[in-house]
Amino acid sequence: PSHPHPLPSSPSTTPSSFPRVRSLSCSVSLSDISHSFFLLSPLFPLFPLYWVISMKVVCECGYTRQQHLEEATRPHTLQGKDWDPKKHVQEMPTDAFGDIVFTGLGQKGKYVRLSQDTPSSVIYHLMTQYWGLDVPNLLISVTGGAKDFNMKPRLKSIFRRGLVKVAQTTGAWIITGGSHTGVMKQVGEAVRDFTLSSSYNEGEVVTVGIATWGTVHNREGLVHPSVSSGSFPAEYIMDEEGQGHLTCLDSNHSHFILVDDGTHGRYGVEIPLRTKLEKFISEQTKEKGGVAIKIPVVCVVLEGGPGTLHTIYNAITNGTPCVVVEGSGRVADVIAQVAGLPTGEITIARIQQALSVFFREMFETLPESSVVEWTKKVSEHTGPGVGGMVCGDVDVAILQALLKASRSHDYFGHENWDHQLKLAVAWNRVDIARSEIFSDERQWKPSELHPVMMAALISNKPEFVKLFLENGVRLKEFVTWDTLLHLYQHLDPSCLFHSKLQKVLAEEPERLRSLYKRSSGHVAFTMDPVRDLLIWAIVQNRRELAEIIWAQVTGSVSQHAWLRVGQRWGSSQGGNVARKPSANSRWKRGARVFTECHRKDEERAQKLLTRVSEAWGRTTCLQLALKAEDMKFVSHGGIQAFLTKVWWGQLCVDNGLWRVILCMVAFPLLYTGLITFRCQRCRVLQATKGLLRVRAFFNAPVVIFHLNILSYFAFLCLFAYVLMVDFQPTPSWCEYLIYFWLFSLVCEELRQVALLYFSDFWNKLDIGAILLFAAGLRLLYPGRVILSLDFIMFCLRLMHIFTVSKTLGPKIIIVKRMMKDVFFFLFLLAVWVVSFGVAKQAILIHNESRVDWIFRGVIYQSYLTIFGQMPAYIDGRTGGLDQCSPNGTDPYKPKCPESDAIRHEPAFPEWLTVILLCLYLLFTNILLLNLLIAMFNYTFQQVQEHTDQIWKFQRHDLIEEYHGRPPAPPPFILLSHLHLFIKRVVLKIPAKRHKQLNQAEKNEEAALLSWEIYLKENYLQNQQYQQKQRPEQQIQDIRDK
Repeated sequence: PSHPHPLPSSPSTTPSSFPRVRSLSCSVSLSDISHSFFLLSPLFPLFPLYWVISMKVVCECGYTRQQHLEEATRPHTLQGKDWDPKKHVQEMPTDAFGDIVFTGLGQKGKYVRLSQDTPSSVIYHLMTQYWGLDVPNLLISVTGGAKDFNMKPRLKSIFRRGLVKVAQTTGAWIITGGSHTGVMKQVGEAVRDFTLSSSYNEGEVVTVGIATWGTVHNREGLVHPSVSSGSFPAEYIMDEEGQGHLTCLDSNHSHFILVDDGTHGRYGVEIPLRTKLEKFISEQTKEKGGVAIKIPVVCVVLEGGPGTLHTIYNAITNGTPCVVVEGSGRVADVIAQVAGLPTGEITIARIQQALSVFFREMFETLPESSVVEWTKKVSEHTGPGVGGMVCGDVDVAILQALLKASRSHDYFGHENWDHQLKLAVAWNRVDIARSEIFSDERQWKPSELHPVMMAALISNKPEFVKLFLENGVRLKEFVTWDTLLHLYQHLDPSCLFHSKLQKVLAEEPERLRSLYKRSSGHVAFTMDPVRDLLIWAIVQNRRELAEIIWAQVTGSVSQHAWLRVGQRWGSSQGGNVARKPSANSRWKRGARVFTECHRKDEERAQKLLTRVSEAWGRTTCLQLALKAEDMKFVSHGGIQAFLTKVWWGQLCVDNGLWRVILCMVAFPLLYTGLITFRCQRCRVLQATKGLLRVRAFFNAPVVIFHLNILSYFAFLCLFAYVLMVDFQPTPSWCEYLIYFWLFSLVCEELRQVALLYFSDFWNKLDIGAILLFAAGLRLLYPGRVILSLDFIMFCLRLMHIFTVSKTLGPKIIIVKRMMKDVFFFLFLLAVWVVSFGVAKQAILIHNESRVDWIFRGVIYQSYLTIFGQMPAYIDGRTGGLDQCSPNGTDPYKPKCPESDAIRHEPAFPEWLTVILLCLYLLFTNILLLNLLIAMFNYTFQQVQEHTDQIWKFQRHDLIEEYHGRPPAPPPFILLSHLHLFIKRVVLKIPAKRHKQLNQAEKNEEAALLSWEIYLKENYLQNQQYQQKQRPEQQIQDIRDK
């Protein structure tokens, strides 16, 4: 048109010569190239009809004349015809997509602008593939009042907490209108409060806002001029004061879908697309853990007006359950009030009365036809698809409504209950399963729970595993070869064991079958199948599952040791190192069961430690605990009492050490009753006057240890005497005795050689000392030097001997840890020593060619300076020719510093060397030495807290070493070696393991395991009772009720 037209007063006065503008439905194409796909969107209407509004030329579509394309402002042959959006709206690739940042608020999200008729499949693909959203287990569509309304604080808190809880626990998507008003604002604030109060690993709540592009205020900031790149990120400004009749996007939503039909300021454009998208998502199937479910949809109603009433009507018509929040106002309160009445009391008059109360002035101005329509819809909303809430939890009401809706014509009988259980497992809501599914209405067979049990294991849902076990599932019936293979094929991809096992299964699918054997036409386990399920949980570091499985098996103390092995393995593979206190307490259950056993019967508890488990590779609980380096468990009082019992052998542990040493020196005192014996043979030993008492005494590890100490001290004294007094060109009898003594030590080391021999530091030290001794034999003076160094190594071996001492043992552990600090410190010190030494030598001495004196000047003198021995000639004022050699020809004197022969003064700047010395002393004596002290102090504090545990753990190695050592000390130990050689090689008598450290009697094993199971069940029941008695749990139970 050539001139503006006035605004018509009614539709009838609208000039027919001007076309009307409406939206155009179009298809959407999606390119596979990242950040280069195009979503077609109607951008500007063509051939507009203009009106003058507030001195602006405005088209019927809502945009001003300047906002149209150039060709839209020209006369056209179609002018004068009715407005056809298919002809008068032009589609263009979307120019608004990517990341969005709310300026000043910090929240981030993703958004896209698209056509109102975009296929739902394309939108769903965009959300799951490009936005990276996980397929939901539930879709929550929140609808209601679009304008701000007031809610009671208590109701607001219930709604926010319940909505976010159901979304977070079930992995749901929340879909709203996306604007910062009304119910959308309430949902956004609920998500915000959860985000601020939750930890990082609780996950993100996905909140999708579907809004009309033409009603978004400040949407210009979302448009990017380059269509191919999108906005990364687009900065959006929330301006509620200047938004007018438009609305701002809510900053607490995580994703936005902005629907464009080419109009401006028209609400409700997104409703058809949102309906189609929700229906499409509800038809999708999600499969996880072998269980497939269709994604359920629920509509949550909060407040609302006529539009909300229409939305509820359509939802119920389509079979979507609705949850109405009573107390939120208007439509929600009307429906909740009417739904709460008995069927006979629901009348038209009663409905109209409720409408008049909650809508007031609006109801009075409504025409009669609208009142009849509202009444009809309200009466139909009181069916089984709608539920109301006054003070209950929103999350429970939502899930209960979904379960009730699932009892439709699609599922009957067992299928109906099975579908509900699958939904509960997918939502991870064991409380709903307990209250709604496992009730008196349905009795489950154990075999019917096997599929969902498999899904719970794969999805790592320990509460459901516990629930299924409580309802009759037996692990020995559930775990078969196919079950185990299926579990290993569905390992968590983040598990390190996953990639390794997949390679094995790809090459040899039958590799795992080596654990089983075929019997009577079916696969049967050769060992306990629960063991394999426990290993499956351990390799994935799933501690709660492992604890639940542990509670179902026999040999709980041994199983606990395996749990600790798995915990250590999972931590070393990058598992959850930062453990929660509750998780740590669960890992202590096995140790507490052992505590209960030890409290009831000390002797039986010690037999549990040494019981050989066939299912765990013929190992004992104690061996597994040592392998796992479970210091807390090994330092347990019961285990330490057992080790002490082994340490004293057949002697009573209350014998004083002075009595033992006295009898070692004068063994006839054994016949006087000075030493008391224990065990079943103690009466015989006490009464016997022959060799039996002597044999029992000298076979005790404590006696063997002290005999070896006396022998070792005698060896060191003899070695020192030969080095300092009797080192002759021709070996003396003392030196020959040392050779003989050392040969007995070599024989003992050879007897100890095993697979893990060289993993021990002290064994390496022994081998090094023996080899160094061999290198120094009969080399006279060089040999004496080598043997002198070897003497130091033999003396260091005393540190290992003294680890048995409760006083010295912990201190030796601290010294070993501090040695690591010393090595790091020496690296820093070497930098300063070498730098100062080279600079000093180069300034003072000119062209020193003797290497030994260069080393003295650079390293030796610089190092001694730290301890106060100042170098000569440092200032050019001290020293004389009697202390140095002018030309460096005297091999016993250093070369004199360079000097001026005419002025008889030093040629070097003495002030420079003094400054260097001061700086050197400052950094080494003050800075580095104090750093070393601080490192020592930190190490001491760190180790001191756990020194007792470390010492008790390492004490076992020493006890085990001397428990299997021959009773005679070196060099008499050669007699024991000769006796052992005759038994093993000549007579071929097999070795017998000591019963105390290895195995209980076979006939006692069944009774022992039954006793352990009884105490374990008592312990678990007491733990459950104590958990219920905790004030926190009681408050939680009251809140749940």
